[in-house]
Amino acid sequence: MRRIAGIVLAVLLLGGVVAAVVAGREEQDTGTATKTVRMVIGSEKAEFFADPDVVKALAAKGYTVKAETSGSWAMEGFDLKGYDAAFPSSQVPAAELAKKYGVKQTLARPFYSPLVVVAHRNAAEVLAANGLATLDEHRGTLKMGAYLDAARGDRTWQQLKGAEKYGELTGTLYISSTDPETSNSGALYLAATSYVAAGGRLVTSDADVERVAPLMRKLIAVQGAQQSSTDAVFRDFVSGAGNPLVLVYESQIAALLDDDGQSPGDMVVLYPDTTITSDHTVVPLTENGRALGELLGTDQELRMLAVQHGFRPQDAGTEFASAASDRGTYLKQELSGVRQAPVPTSAVLHELARRARG
Repeated sequence: MRRIAGIVLAVLLLGGVVAAVVAGREEQDTGTATKTVRMVIGSEKAEFFADPDVVKALAAKGYTVKAETSGSWAMEGFDLKGYDAAFPSSQVPAAELAKKYGVKQTLARPFYSPLVVVAHRNAAEVLAANGLATLDEHRGTLKMGAYLDAARGDRTWQQLKGAEKYGELTGTLYISSTDPETSNSGALYLAATSYVAAGGRLVTSDADVERVAPLMRKLIAVQGAQQSSTDAVFRDFVSGAGNPLVLVYESQIAALLDDDGQSPGDMVVLYPDTTITSDHTVVPLTENGRALGELLGTDQELRMLAVQHGFRPQDAGTEFASAASDRGTYLKQELSGVRQAPVPTSAVLHELARRARG
């Protein structure tokens, strides 16, 4: 089961161990893999590269992938000597890595995933009853402006009508996210919320940062200690632990729904009306790294395997829509009605994260 593999990887990560994922031929295998590509990847792609079907597809094209996981924003401090590629979860850290290592070519972006919020049914219904969300069966829309207004006012669940029926809905209303200083999803959460807080404008200057910093601090400080991996926070949510609202990648939900051994339980998927798409971007450091990055985006079998893991291949709306048709009560086949916020520069995001973390 892919989720079982993900849980094992998450345990290793939480224990401070760099988890290695090997995709390709075992020594005793007589497959066709001839080139070993060593990569550092965002942890949300670990299950993809560990999938036996992906291993087989890569081996058929002549590749063995040895991947180690890292927070996407932590890769900037990673020594990539001896690696063939880095594969962070968005374009901004990828651009910084390309600059650091003198990579001039266009960077391959094989697939992407929007950030969404998962909620337990009770929480989602209370949000909808108080004008913070709309619901349609197992999915809905989170109204980001209304949510940020609630955050500014330190609004609690107890202040929302209908929440008194549910003992688990207590304390300050907030969305759990990952550490914005090391994790891609945490950093992109600040990118999206700062854009909404700035009135639909990209935060670009020190003055812009100064204006939105108090709210960013509220959004992060209320969470206390943060995880470094979206897999960890999503696993806690599925197990029934932790906060009733959690920021995750859509791909994680799709992978869960695709796994017959897992149940979504009372999960509701809320698409923020303003969010950010996480473009998984390959930074090639060798020719083999470049070739593999292109292969992930062009090989039809690998593209369909990416869809099975919940990723949306670039320029492949129909592929994802077809695969998502049987889980359409949870996932949007098309991202209509969802505004994509631009992402600040790496320097601005780092400053937002520093200010948010205090």
